[in-house]
Amino acid sequence: MSEKSTWDFGTMLGMGSARDIFMHKIMEIAETNKNIMYITADGSPAGSMQDKFRKKFPDQFIEVGIAEANAIGIASGLALNGKRPYVNTFGPFLSLRATDQINLDLAYNEVPVCVIGTHGGVTSGGGPTHYTLSDFGIMRAIPSMTMIAPADANQCGKLIDATLTYNKPMFVRVARGEEPLVYENQDYEYVIGKAITAKEGDDATLIGAGIGVHNAMMAAKALQAEGINVRVIDMHTLKPIDAEAIVNAVKQTGIVITVEDHNIISGLGDAVAAVIAENGIGCKFKKLGLPDEFAALGTPEELYEYYGFDAAGIIKTLKGFM
Repeated sequence: MSEKSTWDFGTMLGMGSARDIFMHKIMEIAETNKNIMYITADGSPAGSMQDKFRKKFPDQFIEVGIAEANAIGIASGLALNGKRPYVNTFGPFLSLRATDQINLDLAYNEVPVCVIGTHGGVTSGGGPTHYTLSDFGIMRAIPSMTMIAPADANQCGKLIDATLTYNKPMFVRVARGEEPLVYENQDYEYVIGKAITAKEGDDATLIGAGIGVHNAMMAAKALQAEGINVRVIDMHTLKPIDAEAIVNAVKQTGIVITVEDHNIISGLGDAVAAVIAENGIGCKFKKLGLPDEFAALGTPEELYEYYGFDAAGIIKTLKGFM
């Protein structure tokens, strides 16, 4: 399925915050569904959306303090007793500090808990201790876990709706704050595990997750002006991954580049490469993202450029292939 995509992100749509959108959606759902539970770890400062949730739904809110592992354990127990918990706090601490509890309490019990890690990738700007660069790989490796990185804030809202009938544990990665909105037309179908073709094209394929979709779309726009027609695939679900979309892209374009704000080891690129290899098909292939090192200190935009997976870096890599 192809959707009309936004070319002039700044003037046509501006920015949106997935952190705000998912809280609005959870609050909306909690109005009528008293099984909804929101659990956070040191994440409800005065005046925040989380604080508003606490005041409006005190019986459906739990703040555990700086104890991410406890948040996961509590959520698992609540889910086993019929509740629908959402755990939300800083991504680097959820994906690393609470890995044991996510593995045993959530995945082993296969409970429908949605874990939402904010400040994904390098969006915190806080340096190596506050970057989230291994969550794709960690969650993909845990049995029964689903790993999702929405392309933008509005898609995050669609995802929250989908979680209500998705009865498996999942980890959702969103950015720190406002991020570019990818889709001009919001009337598109969102299905967990089903990739979205954000732009059609036959000359090459860019596959992105999270902010990688926006960067790929910006590159595709510039290349379109040069007569190069590039397909852009929004691989919002890294596990279970949409193998059919990948195989079709390889067969139809012959060039695949993955784009992700994540360590290129164990992330989206490795997941796509595995599908290609297992299906016995060949293509020109490149992974763009963070190298296997503790990333430098800087703003997200500076780091995307520095590591070569902003629009200009994507174009340079693709033209090298072509």
